[in-house]
Amino acid sequence: MAQPSPGARRLTVAVVLAPLLAALALWAFAWPAARTAPRDLPLGVAGPASATSALERQLAGRHPGAFEIHRYDDEAAARAAIEDRTVYGAVVVTPEGPEALTASAASPVVAQLLQQAVTEQAAATGARVRTVDVVAAPASDPRGAALTASVLPLVMAGLATGAAVTFLGLGGVRAALALSGASALVGLAAAGIADSWLGVLTGDWWAEAGVLGLSTLAVAAAAAGLSSLVGRAGLGVVGALVMLVGNPFSGAASAPRMLPEPAGAIGQWLPPGAGASLLRSVAFFDGAAAVGPALTLTWWAVLGLGAVLLGDALGPRTASTESPTETREPVAVS
Repeated sequence: MAQPSPGARRLTVAVVLAPLLAALALWAFAWPAARTAPRDLPLGVAGPASATSALERQLAGRHPGAFEIHRYDDEAAARAAIEDRTVYGAVVVTPEGPEALTASAASPVVAQLLQQAVTEQAAATGARVRTVDVVAAPASDPRGAALTASVLPLVMAGLATGAAVTFLGLGGVRAALALSGASALVGLAAAGIADSWLGVLTGDWWAEAGVLGLSTLAVAAAAAGLSSLVGRAGLGVVGALVMLVGNPFSGAASAPRMLPEPAGAIGQWLPPGAGASLLRSVAFFDGAAAVGPALTLTWWAVLGLGAVLLGDALGPRTASTESPTETREPVAVS
């Protein structure tokens, strides 16, 4: 039986690959969006023990599995927990009625959800709910849309930087310096746009630039590093990972705890999710809860740069172990 020609095989691969990639992209983006809901969302309750116990039971009854309750003695302790990013918000029981403490800078979606849940809870008793935004989102970006929109451009900048270093044939120390320098410039430019011009970031300017640059370097180094070890296919592997998984699983548009498991957890181990969390901490919370995402980005950057150096070191050694092609002089026949 005749085997298909190489052209026919390539055509078959292209026809099959396109719908598979489309299905993967649709699943990665649509599944978390369609299943967005609070899951063990950290929420504080403060006030007298008798009143807070009743409130906890009511919240658990109306919203089963939605909240992870943290108890605090008073409003000051609850506010401190919000500012430390221990909880997304809190409900304070007062003689005048419940008070909802939110943090729209942490997540406008969660802040609105919390306010709605407390309002529904108080409607049964006719009490009025007072809402206080403890850490408010900037007036120029009240819905957090600009911060969410920054995730994809940083990923694209990282992939472009890694691809440029790979296609230019840079290796070793020169590649590491190029990746670091380009990422630092991306961070400076992004901070200039987001903070100085648009005003959607309100933290320390240099810290924000560092976070934006580190987020870019994590992707760029991973792309260039894997390409240095396995060839240019490494660019496609890292690109698919951060674009089709890291971006929709980042939780930047809502919160990691709003995504179905394990999407929220996976997203925080990838550069887009870790970068978004770290940027919120630095821009709005004076660096609170920044250690985890900072370590994640650092590990991606260090491992990627290490792979770049390792690939450069293994290249000459591999070439030296290959036996050269022997050439023999033709023997003249007399």
